[in-house]
Amino acid sequence: MKRKKILGSHVKRLLSGVAIHGRRHLNEVETDLLQTELLLEEAIDKLTSSFMAIHSAVGARQETIDRLLAGEKPSAEDSARLSDMSGEIGQHVNSAITSMQFQDMTSQLIDRTLRRVAGLREFLGTLSEHGAEIAPETDSEEIVERLGKVSMALAIQSLELRSMLRKSVDQHHLESGDIELF
Repeated sequence: MKRKKILGSHVKRLLSGVAIHGRRHLNEVETDLLQTELLLEEAIDKLTSSFMAIHSAVGARQETIDRLLAGEKPSAEDSARLSDMSGEIGQHVNSAITSMQFQDMTSQLIDRTLRRVAGLREFLGTLSEHGAEIAPETDSEEIVERLGKVSMALAIQSLELRSMLRKSVDQHHLESGDIELF
């Protein structure tokens, strides 16, 4: 009876540890995916706004452009508006390029999420390997010993996974400087 209690407590501790470590890593995966979604939404909104502003800038000068294409000489006001158009469009293009650079951060988040999922797969593989070594006829002392090894191996894997994955995401390719998020 005492062996069953000892075995039961080891099994309970192992399963509890697996659940705690697994939940922790899955929460991190969920957080990374939500951050990725927010970054993508923001980038898409900014890109849409930039392209609509470019369209608006060109549309506002279309009448002048049509007159030029018809061979008419531009007025001083037309010339000034056309000169300003280049700078205005340049600003909108720069804004669009900055928005596209969110891809760098989302790529890092997705990479980190994939590495965390791979780590969880390894984690479960370790559990499966050690579990496969326990035969139905294995005595409880050996089972307790194996469960202790499994528990230790899983704890080490979990710590290695957490330490391997950076918490922050950096934007490395911004012309205006580096940004660190999360």
